[in-house]
Amino acid sequence: MKRLKILRRWFARKFGLARLLCLGLLVVFAGLRVWDPPPVQELRLRTFDMFQLVDPRDKKGVRPVTIVDIDDRSLAKLGQWPWPRTRIADLITDLTNNGAVAIGFDVVFSEPDRLNPDLVASQMRYLDDVTRTRLRELPSNDQVLSEAIKRSRVVLGETGQSAITSEIDKTLPFTGVATVGEAGAERFLFEFPGLLRNVPIIEQVAAGRGLFTIRTERDGLIRRVPMIMRAQGQTMPSLSLEILRVVTGTPTLLVRTDKTGIRAIRIKGVEIPTDENGQLWVHYARHDPSIYVSAADVLDNTVSRGKLAGKLVLIGTSAVGLNDIKTTPVSRAMPGVEIHAQVLESVLTGAAISRPNYALGVELITALIIGILVIIFTPNLGPVRLVLAGALFAAILIGVSWFFYAKYRYLIDFTYPLLSTTAIYLTFIFSSFVREQRQRVQIRGIFAQYMSPVLVEQLAQSPEKVVLGGEEREMTIMFSDVRGFTTISESYKHDPQGLITLMNRFLTPLTDVIIEQKGYVDKYMGDAIMAFWNAPLDDAGHQVHACEAAIQMLEKIDVVNKEREQEAADGGHVYIPLNVGIGLNTGIGVVGNMGSDLKKNYSVLGDSVNLASRLEGQTKEYGFPIIVGSRTALAAKDKFAILELDFIMVKGKTEPEVIYAIAGREDVMHSAAFQRLRNITIEMLGCYRNRDWQGALDAIERGRRSEDADTLEKLFKLYEARIRNFEANPPPQDWTGAYALLTK
Repeated sequence: MKRLKILRRWFARKFGLARLLCLGLLVVFAGLRVWDPPPVQELRLRTFDMFQLVDPRDKKGVRPVTIVDIDDRSLAKLGQWPWPRTRIADLITDLTNNGAVAIGFDVVFSEPDRLNPDLVASQMRYLDDVTRTRLRELPSNDQVLSEAIKRSRVVLGETGQSAITSEIDKTLPFTGVATVGEAGAERFLFEFPGLLRNVPIIEQVAAGRGLFTIRTERDGLIRRVPMIMRAQGQTMPSLSLEILRVVTGTPTLLVRTDKTGIRAIRIKGVEIPTDENGQLWVHYARHDPSIYVSAADVLDNTVSRGKLAGKLVLIGTSAVGLNDIKTTPVSRAMPGVEIHAQVLESVLTGAAISRPNYALGVELITALIIGILVIIFTPNLGPVRLVLAGALFAAILIGVSWFFYAKYRYLIDFTYPLLSTTAIYLTFIFSSFVREQRQRVQIRGIFAQYMSPVLVEQLAQSPEKVVLGGEEREMTIMFSDVRGFTTISESYKHDPQGLITLMNRFLTPLTDVIIEQKGYVDKYMGDAIMAFWNAPLDDAGHQVHACEAAIQMLEKIDVVNKEREQEAADGGHVYIPLNVGIGLNTGIGVVGNMGSDLKKNYSVLGDSVNLASRLEGQTKEYGFPIIVGSRTALAAKDKFAILELDFIMVKGKTEPEVIYAIAGREDVMHSAAFQRLRNITIEMLGCYRNRDWQGALDAIERGRRSEDADTLEKLFKLYEARIRNFEANPPPQDWTGAYALLTK
């Protein structure tokens, strides 16, 4: 141990502490690459995605695959899925008559047809005995489909399941699989506990059968497709591999293995490279509608023979309701059946991509060589030469990686050597700079997503303006919430992605308005937003800016509602408008960086915050979308049309608060209609607080007869109900007119 310390000190004196640190960093990165945690994988996969986006597979030339699409038009014309098996039989017969080489199903027929004649005879109530008997004598729909399959070359689809639902019938045929190389490579294959097969009468006459199960990556994309898998103890090919086996006449699949796992799968005349788990890296072309034909058109015999003759035909669905839409590196929405088509085309056109077994070794050696060169020469180079050298190394790494992809379709990762080299480079150059900039980076990290970029930059350049540990400030706090959002969300229970899209659609413009008005977005709470003004930077007009933001938020919601209403009318959907309630309150709050050791958030606490939240909740009670506290109203009274609503006592507070509604900007404030309503409201409140119940009721009646009275109808009803209650149960003698809120 003592000798080790002496050696470390000698090395630090001889070569410098920075070089010693960078050597250790180089070793750490090498170990990180061997460990290959998810973030490293994600970076590598995103790089390969970029390659495919820049240079996807060329679709020119002969297209060997046609997709018969069970699309929305087919479902509209022929009825909901599943269709009767007799119709599927007709589809197979029509495809075969039009010259299809083979037909693969990206669907599974796991149960007997619900429209089999014997089932219909048993379930129909009012059939006479003769008809019932004749129905039972008819062949089943499954038998009709079985006969059509016998006359064709059909590969049936099966699917792996997460649980065993029934014992596997081993009397039904399975594809033979032989292994060449290391024994026990089955442990590298993806395994499913259960297997869902087709009904036996169909299964036993098919030319082949394969799994159409597709596994997504961690981020939801499909980059690799398993070509061979295990399901309920059986080694089975994928649907696309089985189609290739059938059309090439290969009796048994040959799987090549080594100590690292699967290397390739061989069928007659073709070797398909795979990763260690038996997955093919799919070389995607962009989504191509030209290879699709509608199932309805095939059954109507309106598809040209050239679209089907000599083709491998895949039958699948793009219908939204059947939920078989996937995401790939080149397309956000690709029907699952097209992924099988992409696999077939990649293999048949010799355009498959692969990641060779030596890729990891190449990447490690490259990272070590470049890292050592940087450690040796970096301290001796000037800033300009250093930048040029770094740019040159990066260009070489990217260029070599791209060359292997473009020329040989090999996937070699340049991000790991580039990442390790960059880390070493930055350690040398910016070690002191990073320490000096730590506070600025911290501030930018905290505020970048919640404030205007201009304000964030002011904070970064003048960090003394923010007290992260906490300080007291007068602030204006906002809470906004969507009214009846539960009802809206229930309408999306079958479309959770649509609900997320809707939330982003209305939260984005509301957030933009807050930031434009110098506000700070504290947090999102589902469909609700909390924001505040006058922190971390001073804002002398924070009350006015908050009120202006509230009005603009309502205007933005109106725009979104009009767009959604038009979209609903065009699409025949139910339209539920978004209505927002906003509470504003000005008061003293404690603001600072709060949270735990693991995560902190710049936020505000205090009674003023609680009152703002309560005011937002009262918007539905008083019928105004914007309700503000007295201090906010006082500061904004010359800029906005402000209407006094009530004198309330919030639960947990001892002092009552006068609350106001914001009905518009200055143009509304100076309008005759608003002045009339304002005067009537003042008269009503004066009578009410002086226990002149009849006078208050008379004011309400006059208000209802005035122009734009519907604006105050909810308020009138609220006070009318209170007055009726006080007439029957008078308030105590010391009553001040304050109303205690019973709800939040």
